[in-house]
Amino acid sequence: MDPGGGQTDEGNDVSPYKRRKSPVSSIKGRPRSASPLRRSRARVPSSTANDPDFRRAPQLGKLWSPDEAASSSSPRPRPQQPSRPSRNISQPKSRPDAVEDESESTRLIKQPETRPISQEQLIAEVKGIYAGLVMVESKCIEVDNAQSTQNETQLNNEQWQALIALHRTLLHEHHDFFLASQHPSASQALRRLASKYAMPARMWRHGIHSFLELLRHRLPHSLEHMLTFIYLAYSMMALLYETVPAFEDTWIECLGDLGRYRMAIEDDDIRDREVWTSVSRHWYSKASDKAPTTGRLYHHLAILARPNPLQQLYYYAKSLCVPIPFSSARESIMTLFDPILDPNSAQHARLIVIDVAFVKVHAILFSNKFPDEFLPTLKKFCSMLDNQIGRTTRKWMESGYYIAISNCCALLSYGQEDNVILKAIRPQHSEETAESSPDYDKVMSEYKPSRTEEGSVNLFEGTCDVVLRRLGDLNTLPFLHVVLVFIFHLTHFPTAMLFIERRFPWKLVSLQLNSLLLSYREHHRIHDEQFPRHDREFPPRPLPEDFAMKGLVWVDKYFPVDWFSNDKIDDDEKYFEVPSMTDDRKERILWLACRIAKLGKWLTYDETLRQFGVVPAYEKEIDNVAKDSDMMNVSESAESVSRSSTFDSVTTMGNTASEKDDEDMIDVDEALGYKPIIRQ
Repeated sequence: MDPGGGQTDEGNDVSPYKRRKSPVSSIKGRPRSASPLRRSRARVPSSTANDPDFRRAPQLGKLWSPDEAASSSSPRPRPQQPSRPSRNISQPKSRPDAVEDESESTRLIKQPETRPISQEQLIAEVKGIYAGLVMVESKCIEVDNAQSTQNETQLNNEQWQALIALHRTLLHEHHDFFLASQHPSASQALRRLASKYAMPARMWRHGIHSFLELLRHRLPHSLEHMLTFIYLAYSMMALLYETVPAFEDTWIECLGDLGRYRMAIEDDDIRDREVWTSVSRHWYSKASDKAPTTGRLYHHLAILARPNPLQQLYYYAKSLCVPIPFSSARESIMTLFDPILDPNSAQHARLIVIDVAFVKVHAILFSNKFPDEFLPTLKKFCSMLDNQIGRTTRKWMESGYYIAISNCCALLSYGQEDNVILKAIRPQHSEETAESSPDYDKVMSEYKPSRTEEGSVNLFEGTCDVVLRRLGDLNTLPFLHVVLVFIFHLTHFPTAMLFIERRFPWKLVSLQLNSLLLSYREHHRIHDEQFPRHDREFPPRPLPEDFAMKGLVWVDKYFPVDWFSNDKIDDDEKYFEVPSMTDDRKERILWLACRIAKLGKWLTYDETLRQFGVVPAYEKEIDNVAKDSDMMNVSESAESVSRSSTFDSVTTMGNTASEKDDEDMIDVDEALGYKPIIRQ
């Protein structure tokens, strides 16, 4: 018999411990066992039959309730479950040799001894790497030049792979050179070698850019090889970005360039193109944060801003109006202007009419083409602007500071050296020099502005006249903020201010400021000379237009040194408007106005009445606008109109207007008698 109770078959090769399945017929024919069912030993036999809790007499017409059952029977202790005997399980005894092996495996090992490399060894290593690098670099230059002159010759896959391997070798040589020359033990002279011999620029020019241009001119046959090399170069640049931080700014810009190449050759999948556009924009934005005065980076961002003409114009104009302008942008900007100036271009059908009109005004000013169309186009833009602000509501906040910055750049003739304002605000023209100069009125009376300068003043004046008439509209505050920053900077340079002061709508500005004072309470903050900011214990949070103005030539006297030091703000958050920014923006505008009013030449401010005004020279009647004594009521009505027309805008008091308020509101444009100022 086997241990399981079955019989074994000694003649078969069946294990004695393996059960064998009985035939089905034998199971069916076998009589059922008469033995009683067995209960598991783990269970305690139940005595429910004798338990009075489970016995109750049937009651007719009444349901059983547990309360009655509890009152009829006393609780009885439950029988305890017998404890199971514990089993003694003997643990295996450890062997002495096993203990010894375990101690050997857990023994701490000291850090391996490293021998410091000497300066002589490091110099010899760098020299050897550089010698090999120069040889590979010369070969790459020779091959790229030879292939660039043979554009019609098609290369096969083996030839392309050989070229990729050659340039990959050059990239690896550069990587070894950077690691050796920037070694922690390297001397300062050795560390300066990379900058002295322009190694980052040589790596990009001969190792990446020239070969990418060769591949680009052979498209579409070279598409797969170009993709392969872009990914190779991108991974190498990302590695250098992590391991060689001394040239971090260069690596960031190179990563942006590679992302732009990858974006440009993507025609099949629009989502991949958008992804690489976002990647490239991320690196360029990061680079511009580190070098905000470099115009080349804004030129690259302008290319990535397509098809947004307003944003493109802003970036192109900014690239020309920073301390380090990018002169090549004067050619690139025509790729935006030429289709706009062409009346038969398909761009007009795809873009918003008011955006086309605004960009066309700047195109005429910049290129001096079609000068006869300037005034009609400007009138068209100004006539549509007020309706556009009311229709787009909060979305116009971003458009507002784009328009304001572009108009200010136009006043500087887009960075032209002979511009009267730009010459006045150059660093060599200090405040002392400006104040000690002779008769400015005589100088300006003899100065004859160019057509671009005169047209830019008309554009600046006409736009301000439309926007500033919307009293209490919080969506126009970014525009007003940028304009006041520009004016505040010009107040330090009387020559520059004389060119624009008589054309600026000071009276409308004072009305706007008084409307903001209605809901402002901390007046001591705007009276202080210090830049208004929150507790210094918290990192600064710049406004979206602060990031947009960062790096321009007219903001160096405005922002504190550490204003953009908060590196925890992501790129997507920089231009994101939150409700708390409204009060900060109001405070900044009022603070700027107080600084301008303190000079006593244009604006005035009464600290007792807490009200702004203008000097007598700029005091004038604005059609159908209430007097200063009634201005508070006009501002309140205008603010109510703004709240009702912009359902998602941030209101002054944080409340929305009710239906009853909508019935009692007045039309601000009708009350102010809106007439855009366009000078012939």
